Amino acid sequence: MATLYVENVPDDVYEALRQRARENRSSIAAEVLSLLRSNVPTAEELTRRQMLLKRALRMQSQKPGGPGPFASAEELQREDRLR
Repeated sequence: MATLYVENVPDDVYEALRQRARENRSSIAAEVLSLLRSNVPTAEELTRRQMLLKRALRMQSQKPGGPGPFASAEELQREDRLR
């Protein structure tokens, strides 16, 4: 496992990290690792996101199967106007 050293951390950022670590009952290093894990996607995560996007775009491009069991908004408006 690699080691990461960070220099010149602004005081306000360090204090916010320290406060977060205290609230989560962890060390500052553990808090930084937690933040990195949740905010820096790995290659595997990027691949998963790309696959999800492709799936969503494929679903978006598909035409609906039919009107379905419910009336369309246009039909509902016409029905409402006829009352």
